Amino acid sequence: MNAPETRPVLELAQVTRIHGAGGLAVHALREVSFETYAGELVAVMGPSGSGKSTLLTLAGGLDQPTSGRVLVEGTDLTAVGSAERAKLRRTSIGYVFQDFNLIPALTAGENVSLPLELDGVPTRAARAAASTALGELGIADLADRFPDEMSGGQQQRVAIARAVVGDRRLILADEPTGALDSVTGEDILRLLRARCDAGAAGVLVTHEPRHAAWADRVVFLRDGAVVDEAGEPMAAVRS
Repeated sequence: MNAPETRPVLELAQVTRIHGAGGLAVHALREVSFETYAGELVAVMGPSGSGKSTLLTLAGGLDQPTSGRVLVEGTDLTAVGSAERAKLRRTSIGYVFQDFNLIPALTAGENVSLPLELDGVPTRAARAAASTALGELGIADLADRFPDEMSGGQQQRVAIARAVVGDRRLILADEPTGALDSVTGEDILRLLRARCDAGAAGVLVTHEPRHAAWADRVVFLRDGAVVDEAGEPMAAVRS
């Protein structure tokens, strides 16, 4: 039996993010400390403007904090260069954006396989993994369609397939069910839950309590600060 894993997959330590300067400065996050472990899905809730999406962009290495540290599997994203952060995003971090961020000139299958191919996975293997991910979301038949040939809900599922393809240790989802009907939304949450149960760490930004119910723990943000938390951190992976 393997020893339990006690290091968090994601850790934010006293993270502050300020946009602008002087009288125009906006404190998006204020000394936020946050962590999530392998096998755990954490929901982040709060009113609009509370800092939920900022937390996710920092966790995904898409932005840098004004102060504090962001660590993914022990790598401090604030201490490495852009190339190393990009590599982590390709190999370890899956990100579901609110606006999908699909590449218009690529088919669904190509969009999903792109992170793997950029990391050196042979095209055939990357496309096979993409097909599997699309199939998990019930849209294998869309592999050859371009984004403008799909509905918003279909594009959303392609974006989710791209986030979970391969061996992603950290999955970040910003309102991942926003463009989906309630039944499909539940299927997406079931998939995220299954990936976490299989050993990934997940962070789900949502404003829906029924979606947060899928999580092991709920963290509440207001005005850029953590104001409450429900549930205990999972300090070790299930074995």
